[in-house]
Amino acid sequence: MVERLHRHHKPVQGHRFSIGLVDSLGSVRGAAIVGRPVARGCNPKTIIEVTRLVTDGTPNACSMLYGAAARIGREWGFEKIQTYILADEETGISLKAAGWTLETVTAGGQWRHTDGKERRNDQPTGPKARYSKVLRSPIVRRFPSLIWAAVG
Repeated sequence: MVERLHRHHKPVQGHRFSIGLVDSLGSVRGAAIVGRPVARGCNPKTIIEVTRLVTDGTPNACSMLYGAAARIGREWGFEKIQTYILADEETGISLKAAGWTLETVTAGGQWRHTDGKERRNDQPTGPKARYSKVLRSPIVRRFPSLIWAAVG
């Protein structure tokens, strides 16, 4: 679905989970792919990132997928979910409708390998807006059979 419908990205290599939005007739109308954060400074043990979201244009499909991804992330024990959108081309209205907030706008540009070589050049390099939603307090940790809170 990403390969067929996404405007500016190719499918991702891996993910933590993916979800689809299906209508009453059984047709898939959209999908969200959620993985670890792409940026090095984000802790992949506490933060998840929507790395791809695609729909066929069905009204409210994006908001439904962002909301569902956040609910799953909360159930799995993550503290925060985030995603990046193109700051110059996308409004973020679906994210706002799902209760996400704008954190920052990046300067954009090309990432480089540690050896100085350029990375992929088949995706947008302009400014990105990072939206996020807090899923649970960072002082509460969930384990399979135990919930505990740090007291400080």
